[in-house]
Amino acid sequence: MTQPATPPAPRAYGALNWIGLQTLYQREVRRFWKVAVQTIFGPVVSTWLLMVVFVMAFGADKRMMSGIPFADFLAPGLIMLSIIQNAFANSSSSLIVAKVQGTTVDFLMPPLSAGELTAGFIAGATTRGLLVALAMAVSITIFANVMPKHIGWTLYFGLTGAIMFGAFGVLGGIWADKFDNLAFVTSFLITPLTFLSGTFYSIKVLPEPFHTLSLWNPVFHLIDGFRYGFTGHADADVMTSAVSTGVISLMLVFACWRVFKTGWRMRA
Repeated sequence: MTQPATPPAPRAYGALNWIGLQTLYQREVRRFWKVAVQTIFGPVVSTWLLMVVFVMAFGADKRMMSGIPFADFLAPGLIMLSIIQNAFANSSSSLIVAKVQGTTVDFLMPPLSAGELTAGFIAGATTRGLLVALAMAVSITIFANVMPKHIGWTLYFGLTGAIMFGAFGVLGGIWADKFDNLAFVTSFLITPLTFLSGTFYSIKVLPEPFHTLSLWNPVFHLIDGFRYGFTGHADADVMTSAVSTGVISLMLVFACWRVFKTGWRMRA
């Protein structure tokens, strides 16, 4: 008599579902890696063209800003802008596409906790942002000196910027019901914050109240701290920038965890 097949034992999970977290992270990375020409090298080309315009058309290689060559001043800001934009784009597009296509069940049904979902999406966004930054730094070495003077601060602000806007992208993707909603966030929130953050100028030249308002812009502190890592120059206190951006990042990560925990705008 044939014995009935023994059903497989249920998989035991510890405090963290490493397999599920790794799978979600790999999914997020493969999403942008399959179109690396668009997601990695596209931003590099755009930034390279900006450097060409500033350095060649305006003679920025001979100009000084805050006592350092303008090209060296500009390069860290452009790299940080790309980190911010690509981290936000990765997590927000992943979630809005899943909502539009009705595939949110792919990551809501598996045994993934709110913390694991938060970590997976933000880690994927952070990876894209940092890969773009690395490719960009290599590509603009012919225009500017991109050898960091303070490698620790460079890594801290680069990682913090990627996490902050990766988390912001998660919140934006969950909040949005269609791509137009994300376009609104990008056009009326992210773009003003990034272009009014001291990327192309020192905020010390701004009159009041614009100088003070710039100090309340978290993107300014990301760029200023990142620039300090490369050049040794900062318009604000580096420790203040580090603490403020770190606190904001933690608050956004907690907000992502809370949203996944409650299922806000994720469940029908």
